[in-house]
Amino acid sequence: MSSAYANLTRTFTRLSRFGHLSAIAGWDMMTMMPPGGSSARGAALAELSVLRHEILTDKAVAQWLDQAANETLNDVERANLREMRRAYDQAALLPAALVEEKSLVGARCEHAWRQQRPANDWQGFAANLKEVVKLSRAEAELRAQANGCSRYDALLDLYEPGMTAAKLDSTFGELKQWLPSLLARIVEKQSRQPVAVPVGPFAVESQQLLGNALMKLLNFDFNAGRLDVSAHPFCGGVPEDVRITTRYNANEFISAMMGVIHETGHACYEQNLPKQWAGQPVALARSTAIHESQSLFFEKQLGRSTEFLSLLLPQVKTLMGDRPELEEANFIALNQRVKPGLIRVDADEVSYPAHIILRYEIERALIESEIEVDDIPTLWQEKMQALLGLDTTGNYRDGCMQDIHWTDGSFGYFPTYTLGAMYAAQLFNSVKKALPQVHSDIREGNLQPIFDWLQQNIWQHGSRFTTRQLIENATGEDLNPRFFRQHLENRYL
Repeated sequence: MSSAYANLTRTFTRLSRFGHLSAIAGWDMMTMMPPGGSSARGAALAELSVLRHEILTDKAVAQWLDQAANETLNDVERANLREMRRAYDQAALLPAALVEEKSLVGARCEHAWRQQRPANDWQGFAANLKEVVKLSRAEAELRAQANGCSRYDALLDLYEPGMTAAKLDSTFGELKQWLPSLLARIVEKQSRQPVAVPVGPFAVESQQLLGNALMKLLNFDFNAGRLDVSAHPFCGGVPEDVRITTRYNANEFISAMMGVIHETGHACYEQNLPKQWAGQPVALARSTAIHESQSLFFEKQLGRSTEFLSLLLPQVKTLMGDRPELEEANFIALNQRVKPGLIRVDADEVSYPAHIILRYEIERALIESEIEVDDIPTLWQEKMQALLGLDTTGNYRDGCMQDIHWTDGSFGYFPTYTLGAMYAAQLFNSVKKALPQVHSDIREGNLQPIFDWLQQNIWQHGSRFTTRQLIENATGEDLNPRFFRQHLENRYL
């Protein structure tokens, strides 16, 4: 007779395969699909999400979870059972009708946003967003009641298990105390060091070649993934077939270049997750903040370092032309420039947390019904002025409509970007201790020791450990924002 645990592993393998199909269909929707396919694809993905929900919330799954708890399991199987229970508990709270409606409304809002954002059409976008918010609040309410927490904490836990708004308020509150003055000091210092900006056009084909060369340098496995173009850069697909995207601007090449480095960090994490546990929850990435820590480790800790930029420069000159602006000191200064701007994805690492705090404070108030969708533009403008000294009045395109996250109801996601930056700084600090030669290794292009350290300490573990255990095992302590501040001060002052 099959054990309850064996029945669960078969069920979760099946769920994983449907998830694979959903991921690739979603990637296609963002990259290749003609506009006319939107409603049919949205319906198909909603159907798939309902099917997965029905499989996961079947009564038999609940019985097997109870029975498996009494079976003899090893450490990895126990961790897998913990993650299975978490997945079941989260899904069982939601009626299938809500899952389907949320998927349909989200697909509709996201697809319309692609045209509404360039048109600066806040009214059109707001109408769709109101539907998304209504369903997200309904979901949050069900989760909050079951978990005895606030609505926002219930959604935050989906992305970052164990994290709460109270912890974020403490961490971000401390950040808000020292970040504005640090930002001002760095901007003032850099104002005395003019930088020449390379002027385009830069051929998209050359930018693509640069992106592929970077991915190769960073150990991306092209046999198990690819690079494409989308309206908003992302990493999707599955560990066996990772799809990353970027967007190109013929007038400048750095944002696409850094976007590729960022997404390759996500991709390398996915490609190196434990294959022996594939198809099981324990083989998945630990959390959204840990995922972001990997992309930000690649992009900020490694990619913007003086040593990596020096290593990269010959290839950049070959593809973009050997021009005065690409002289080494200027190229490094250009990539370490701190200049508050309107667009989050193009923000430097010093001003970036301000973009996240702004979104966190707005989305939390929105989910808790303290504000409504119509209040967003005014609040956005107030917070942008307070945190970065910038004006977004009437500019919805580069203000509250710039991100894709709210279109499908991904409330609770934004804080993980800055948590990820903090984890990345803490991890790199441990890398420097473990590999005293790391800076010269980077300059010489010997990146394998870094990848080996990440494989040993983060990648191979999947979701075997909680986030706290994973970080403590890797660095010797729980999340400590001190390393992030130290990193910014060292690099920029």
